[in-house]
Formats: sequence, C-alpha cells, structure tokens
Amino acid sequence: TQQLLIDAKRRYQELGPVEKRFKRFDIYRQDFFNALPQGKRHLRENQRDRRIIMARARNYLWTRALEDEQWVAWIDSDLTSYPPTIMRDLMAYDKDVIVPNCMFPFRNGNLNYRIYDFNAWQETPESLAMIAKLKEDDFLVEGYSSHPTHRKHLDKFDKNETLVPLDGVGGTFTLVKAHVHRSGVGFPTWIFQHQVETEGFGKLANANGFSVFGLPHYNIHHVNN
Repeated sequence: TQQLLIDAKRRYQELGPVEKRFKRFDIYRQDFFNALPQGKRHLRENQRDRRIIMARARNYLWTRALEDEQWVAWIDSDLTSYPPTIMRDLMAYDKDVIVPNCMFPFRNGNLNYRIYDFNAWQETPESLAMIAKLKEDDFLVEGYSSHPTHRKHLDKFDKNETLVPLDGVGGTFTLVKAHVHRSGVGFPTWIFQHQVETEGFGKLANANGFSVFGLPHYNIHHVNN
C-alpha cells in the first residue's frame, strides 16, 4: 500500500498536469502491529480489538493531517466504484457527517447488490430496549445473525426516505465537516454507548450536537471481502 501511494504521488502530484494537482499530497505511516489473517478479520470475537486499532489509526491520521481544510473524507481503499460527483453531491446536503449506502455485488443467476456496510444504522425501539438491559461496557457489533441488534440499516428505508438521521456510521465513504474533528470528536478507542471506532464516532458526534445522516438510495460499491 505504501509503495502504491508513493507511485500515485509521483504520477499525479509531481508529473501530472498542474491544474489537476492536489493542494497537498501527504503520506503518513504508523504501524500498530495487529495484523489479523484474512480468514479471521471478520470473526465476531476479534471485532472489539480490531476496531479499536482502526480507531487509533484514524485518530492518528486526522490529528496529523488536518490543517485548514473544510472537509474530511474517509474512503475505504476496497471501494470499486462511486459516482464521480460524490463529493459535490454529499457536500450539497450540508450535514456535519453524511454517508452513502455501501453495497457489494453477488450473483444469483443475475448480478445483484446487497448492503455491505452494516455499521451505518438508526436505533429502533427494539434496539433501545435491548441496550437498556446491557452493562455499560458491553460491546455491540453489527452483521452477525447470532447476535442481532435490531437496528435499522440503510437498506431498510422506503424509497421516499432519501435522507435519514443516523446513530452509527461506517467508514467506507464518510464525509465529515472538519470542524467536527477540530471540536475534539474523533473515533472512540474506548466503548462509548456500546460502540467504538466509526459507530462510536457517530454516537459521539450526535452526543455533541452534530448532524449525522445517511443516504439510503445513494449507492457506492465495495469488493465482497
């Protein structure tokens, strides 16, 4: 990954047309030495520690990289496609935090798409009733049928619900107004309202009065991994 970034910096920033160069193109590296084998990275029992490491990495990045920018975009390297106008489209909603609906392709005779990012969700009466019975340090994680959370994910909204408030967000493509981070709202490395990392960020942003929204029918695509 590091060499790919170095090559991209040379290709686009140093050799590319001046009018298409970025204001800055910085590369940061910080190793947390917590690599999991591919077959174990999605096991439920690994999620708390894995997500805490990811939160540390995100916090390291925004505290090092953010200068006078107005927006911060968190973009997953495994995305395969998204609209070329996505930045302008998301900015136009003027929300503090906003996410599209991340899908992945699968074949069942024909090519179809299913939701990939289960970390963007809205609490429901059922999920709140479940949470009321939890201990303060209980950790919740999405996408495991053995441990349902009863939350409403972005694929469960009606067609007329184009912009919806969220409690948790994922990190496949998350656009954040920079003042949210500058206010001190980052990615919890501790359990905050039963969440860490991006979902904890959504909870923390809401708790600090920032607007957190999702676009159920604005789709982007991720590899199926």
